Amino acid sequence: MKIYNSHEIKNIALLGNDGSGKTTLTEALLFECGQIKRRGRITAKNTVSDYFPVEQDYGYSVFSTVFHTEWKGKKLNIIDCPGSDDFVGAALTALNVTDTAVLLINGQFGPEVGTQNHFRYTEKLKKPVIFLVNQLDSDACDYDGIIEQLQMNYGSKAIPVQYPVATGPGFNSLIDIILMKMLVFKEEGGEPELCDIPDSEMERAQALHKELVEAAAENDETLMEKFFETEQLTEDEMREGIRKGMVTRSIYPIFCVCASKNMGVGRLMEFLGNVVPFVDEMPAVHNTRGVEVPLDPNGPLSIYFFKTGVEPHIGEVQYFKVMSGTLHEGDDLTNSDRGSKERLSQIFVSSGANREKVSELTAGDIGSTVKLKDVRTGNTLNGKDCDNRFNFIKYPNPKFTRAIRAVNEAETEKMMAALNRMRQEDPTWEVEQSKELRQILVHGQGEFHLRTLKWRLENLDKINVEFYPQRIPYRETITRAARADYRHKKQSGGAGQFGEVHLVVEPYSDGMPDPEVYRFGGQEIRVSIKGKEEVPLEWGGKLVFINSVVGGAIDSRFMPAILKGIMSRMEQGPLTGSYARDVRVVVYDGKMHPVDSNELSFMLAGRNAFSAAFKEAGPKILEPIYDVEVFVPADKMGDVMSDLQGRRGMIVGMSSESGYEKLQAKVPLAEMANYSTSLSSLTGGRASFIMKFASYELVPGDLQAKLIADFEQEQAAEK
Repeated sequence: MKIYNSHEIKNIALLGNDGSGKTTLTEALLFECGQIKRRGRITAKNTVSDYFPVEQDYGYSVFSTVFHTEWKGKKLNIIDCPGSDDFVGAALTALNVTDTAVLLINGQFGPEVGTQNHFRYTEKLKKPVIFLVNQLDSDACDYDGIIEQLQMNYGSKAIPVQYPVATGPGFNSLIDIILMKMLVFKEEGGEPELCDIPDSEMERAQALHKELVEAAAENDETLMEKFFETEQLTEDEMREGIRKGMVTRSIYPIFCVCASKNMGVGRLMEFLGNVVPFVDEMPAVHNTRGVEVPLDPNGPLSIYFFKTGVEPHIGEVQYFKVMSGTLHEGDDLTNSDRGSKERLSQIFVSSGANREKVSELTAGDIGSTVKLKDVRTGNTLNGKDCDNRFNFIKYPNPKFTRAIRAVNEAETEKMMAALNRMRQEDPTWEVEQSKELRQILVHGQGEFHLRTLKWRLENLDKINVEFYPQRIPYRETITRAARADYRHKKQSGGAGQFGEVHLVVEPYSDGMPDPEVYRFGGQEIRVSIKGKEEVPLEWGGKLVFINSVVGGAIDSRFMPAILKGIMSRMEQGPLTGSYARDVRVVVYDGKMHPVDSNELSFMLAGRNAFSAAFKEAGPKILEPIYDVEVFVPADKMGDVMSDLQGRRGMIVGMSSESGYEKLQAKVPLAEMANYSTSLSSLTGGRASFIMKFASYELVPGDLQAKLIADFEQEQAAEK
């Protein structure tokens, strides 16, 4: 294979909602360029993308697929991304290492929530966008309606470059606005016949041509001057203007294809090859120190690993982008994240499961390698005298959590090793061993996301696992002051155990003044502060511990033991065993024995006195509340609102955003366990949501009583 320089390479992400036809388009692109001799079909399980067994079993894309093609002296690296929101991590990764996004739109449904989500990612990353309307042969395709919606969402920047003469089963011709020709396809697709535009379409074609010429001219002063003089541009001038407009995101060209019939794909390929920006025409990336790293083939060598795949009989296949310099087969590099040395004895360019060996890759190119010793997704490898690190991919917060356990407990360690390895392949899978909840948790983007993880554990690693509900990380606190005392006394021959603690507990908030006096019934307790300790709690909030013992009733050397006893109860609250927070404890009296008192005695006395006082102090359970944003089609707004309210959600805002409604709500985490699945069911998969922790709030009284009863029942069952 030819070695391409940076001004001959283009990196493209292929995005789109589930069912928009990305895998089918990939087959047509590779066929059109001669990379494959026959187009595969998803139903036949023989496509270049979707080659993993889990994808073939489920019938949808789970992983991104890296492939390349050569076209007229140029190299195009294309990453086909899964469409489901559950696998958004793959789309975000692809967008970060490519320079142009092709956003595929299902002609039957038009722009969907997934379209808007993907576009939002391109906006954040400032990537050029091409809209591509597919499935023009569908009865339900309304091309003019799709254009209207795109322009309503994205304004006049969304500009048709082609349009179909007619849609539906008889679709076979396009009007090309740049060429000002009609492309007529044979029944088997492929190379079209170029014909003059018929009189019936000329007026519309000329109007669209004028709009496109004007939009192209706006991106170059020379072109603008020519446009003012002649109102015309040559085909090459239009391409140049469109290319510059794409780089600045002032033009979003709209193309048409029928990928299943290979109609319009060759013309799309011409545009990708002729107009889409080269890698060296895009802004440089910054390393973790904020230093710009120019895309220089002659610069110091840095490569960034953005994806790991595990393939049968091969093991890990790791995909990288050359950020700077030129990589040669056999280069020795240093892992800047892990400090280890690596030799890249073989480098490849990939097309799905097929790999072609190459001797070198230059800055901006994408390649793969195998059998590295100590490289993980997100690592940077550098050549001599170079210390770059890159960390530019930001993944979304998880939206779906389940506890997981191995059916055979003896396989737990093996399961954890497999989970950690799988996270290298998809960083949006998160694994957590929760000390608080006493569960192993897996976090992901949705039910399909975690179902895929389970499939792989059971089918590839041969570990039977089961999911079960996540416990909710409740918090316990108090609402009023209370006092209690406890005497721990134990005599069993020899030295005994004795410790007595009197204390007051009360709610604490930052900035509270120190206490001076407490009154309980007819008793007055004056506070004389001998020592004070503020303990920030790992789980949020504080414990404030005050020593107010006078007259030597308890020796100060026992105070740390009392605090330790209280902390042990804070870690397992008296109501539900959840963490307690925001409590002030004042130890004001007690007793000790000159022989039998020891640290253990006072630790137990402090623990039990605190527990008794806590239960008398108006204890309350707090639950985690999350900010939830739902992007939903207008016609499903009412159903989604009702569902959120049924989950004890409080709607706090509504707005319209690019053709979709955005609902903002505060919802208890306990009600979000199956929300991903329910939202998909309510909206036919046309909605999406994001969530993040907001605060802890009081649980309603009836729910609190149930939680306490359930906990007591659970405790009794364990005895």
